[in-house]
Amino acid sequence: MTREPVGFLGLGVMGSAMSGHLLAAGHPVPGFDPDAGRRADHEQRGGSVCASPAEVARVADVVVTSLPSAAALMEVLDGTAGLRDAARPGLVVVETSTLSPETKREGAERAAAFGATLLDCPMSGTGQQARDGDLVAYLSGDEAAKERARPVLAAFTRAQYDLGAFGQGTAMKLVANLLVAVHNAAAAEALLLAQRAGLDLDQVLAAVGDGAGGSRMLQVRGPLMAAGRYSPATATVATMQKDNGLIAQFAHGVASPTPLFSATTVLYEAAVAQDRLTEDTACVFGVLQRLAGQ
Repeated sequence: MTREPVGFLGLGVMGSAMSGHLLAAGHPVPGFDPDAGRRADHEQRGGSVCASPAEVARVADVVVTSLPSAAALMEVLDGTAGLRDAARPGLVVVETSTLSPETKREGAERAAAFGATLLDCPMSGTGQQARDGDLVAYLSGDEAAKERARPVLAAFTRAQYDLGAFGQGTAMKLVANLLVAVHNAAAAEALLLAQRAGLDLDQVLAAVGDGAGGSRMLQVRGPLMAAGRYSPATATVATMQKDNGLIAQFAHGVASPTPLFSATTVLYEAAVAQDRLTEDTACVFGVLQRLAGQ
């Protein structure tokens, strides 16, 4: 069966994994990324490389975006050879990035101005989970566009949650990422305690993970902490810092106190001070080890 082309804009850690699953499912995937190495990797994996976002949209009615910043989203939409230049009714943009609610709304308004529909659909999961097809999609926005997006999302997600009105996807993602930040730091703190108490960390991961103290972050990042292996990153400290800023802004906007989250951000700031921006967020274990004099 011939599957529809699905465009992909942004071929970094998450985007390359998601587009890879689309290719494996039989979709032609025209893609674009400003980085030449990422474009070459996409082509090597069987995707076609386009010269611009507009060129992608000319050959695909559904385009997925996985982008690092608000500026990148606006450039994709309205920049030189952006999606606006390939504007047509019926174009659906599945926006999977973690950005602020305000940025998502502005993106949707810009897309609507040239006849496209942008869905707010962030992904929950690490880069490794993306490679494993273990992502969860938080889908929000136009109902007809959601129906178009669902079979596309099925190629690279384990589950999809329809959260209703536009923007609720990002709200859910920021709630989830608050827990990721706290649980990641808690896992590091617990493993350091175990290490200094003379416990075998592999045994700790098995025993604690099997009991009431287990968490997804202990499962996913605990082995990296135990091995001291922080590269290649499944999610970088730089990305976590960006997301932590979004969480803090979001919580302030709805007047929700975040004492635990606020306490953990100190560890990520220490990681930045230790020049760990490109390392996996599991490196907060190393940050704590240094605080302990190890």
